[in-house]
Amino acid sequence: MDHLKALIREVPDFPKPGINFYDITTLLKDGKGLAAAIDGLEKAARTAPADLVLGIEARGFFFAPAVATALGVGFAPVRKPKKLPARTVSVEYALEYGTDRLEIHEDAIQPGQRVWIVDDVLATGGTAAATAQLVEKLGGTVAGLAFVIELDFLNGRSKLAGRTIHSLLHY
Repeated sequence: MDHLKALIREVPDFPKPGINFYDITTLLKDGKGLAAAIDGLEKAARTAPADLVLGIEARGFFFAPAVATALGVGFAPVRKPKKLPARTVSVEYALEYGTDRLEIHEDAIQPGQRVWIVDDVLATGGTAAATAQLVEKLGGTVAGLAFVIELDFLNGRSKLAGRTIHSLLHY
């Protein structure tokens, strides 16, 4: 998977000075690279049975539906507040400065369903951990989490201790 690193643009000082942003849009526009990323995520998700794949807003939406299709299961979106039209369940989580909230339709996950969570980047782990909380709040089980990129220096895995985590690329 390291050949995919060549397809990811590194943008220094974005969104603020001192931050190195890993831009996946250059990966997305490369057909072979996109296919390889989806294939890698699918292989990771095949390591444990799944009934459903969740994608986290917004870049998780690029990968999760393709993984769900490959697995032959459904997809459900996890969104920021007030973006889903039906009744939702939400969880609030801590950011570096303040808090944020994620929501999912209350009927998205049935009790006992095994769920894979797919996103583009595992950074500090807060968003992924909040999504896992949503799964469990609805009675589901997190089968695993799969990411295109993991920023190892931010130690996001620590917020997901005890969970199965697959990352295609490590920085």
